[in-house]
Amino acid sequence: MNLALKTQNHYWLMLLILIASMLAPDAMAEFFKDSTGRLELRNHALNRDFRQTGAPQSKADEWAQGFTLRLESGFTEGNIGVGLDALAELGLKLDSSGERRGTGLLPYGASQEPADSYSEWGLTAKVRASKSQFKYGTLQPILPVVTYNDTRLLGSTFQGGWLTSQELDGMTLNIGRLTQANLRDSSNREDMGYGKARSDAFDFAGGTYAFSPDLSVSYYYGKLTEVYRQQFLGLLHRQPLPGGFALRSDLRFFNSRGDGVERAGSIDNRNLSGMFTLSRGAHKVTATYQQLSGGSAFPFLNGGDPYVVNLVTYNTFTRAEEDSWQLRYDYDFAALGVPGLTFMSRYTDGRHVKAGAVSNGREWERDTDIAYVIQSGPLKNLSLRWRNLTFRSGNGLSTAIDENRLIVGYTLALW
Repeated sequence: MNLALKTQNHYWLMLLILIASMLAPDAMAEFFKDSTGRLELRNHALNRDFRQTGAPQSKADEWAQGFTLRLESGFTEGNIGVGLDALAELGLKLDSSGERRGTGLLPYGASQEPADSYSEWGLTAKVRASKSQFKYGTLQPILPVVTYNDTRLLGSTFQGGWLTSQELDGMTLNIGRLTQANLRDSSNREDMGYGKARSDAFDFAGGTYAFSPDLSVSYYYGKLTEVYRQQFLGLLHRQPLPGGFALRSDLRFFNSRGDGVERAGSIDNRNLSGMFTLSRGAHKVTATYQQLSGGSAFPFLNGGDPYVVNLVTYNTFTRAEEDSWQLRYDYDFAALGVPGLTFMSRYTDGRHVKAGAVSNGREWERDTDIAYVIQSGPLKNLSLRWRNLTFRSGNGLSTAIDENRLIVGYTLALW
């Protein structure tokens, strides 16, 4: 973290302390009473075998332990309440080497040797008035145009300001600007970017309107200055059906274009997709379809994940002109008297990929997840997860991967 960022965070901390010191002692009661603290532990082992001819390394195989401390205050009393949150993340290497690097669990530099540890900390000042809340500092948004990544040891973070308002019944509005990102396997903050292109800021605005608990529509706009701009339109609907069935429909459309001098080159992408989930009791079947058009791949922020229906364990299926579909099945073994045990299997297929000289590439991925959350005893709420995947590409593309992930997670409430 550079000096300017440290100074900026300390400035906001001192400002909050100054404001709090001017308030009556009673006004601080809710600040502490509504505060929470928790420590999230994640132990992650990832083994990836490269099966393609000429792969630069035969496998990527690493094991690491992550710690995430979250401290969140309440708000001071009054028409305008203030608060302060803190986030600290630490990743520790348990097993790796220069020949087995590159899983995304650990950073490595020019020496190619994975770091023994990496960390980040950040503060977030927050102000609440009526049904609106403004946050400034370290952020982890989950919105269609910007979603932080939490698929490895530590979650990525962004720096900036974010206003959320629910002043209108049924309407949630989000407006913000992000200026820096810290990737999931890094101790350093860097400018916002897409690929190798960097930008001063990413601006976003939009919201969701719920017509009812079962029907909502969303619109968002995002702009990575001098790189790309993106519009999103989405619809969510849940429909109960006879026989105890329920159908959930999730429709999404993105329109992405270049912005300004287009530092990442020409951006021209439309992404139309749908996800349909039929559920009954312990069973859930999901089918998706995603169609990309335009001359470029689907753009999304470095440090984030794309908000697309075919984002799966390894691949995103967001290359230029790619059409992809997915079929997925979930089962909850609580129905058989084993609460906490769940199963998921899916197959995703992408075709008509355009990438460089490739004009009709194909790629597919098969994933299986088995997870168990301990229900009682001293290890209650400890989660165990095994993820297995196979990824292959062809017709000019040449990646072949077999992978296993073992993830153990536990959250300890501090108060």
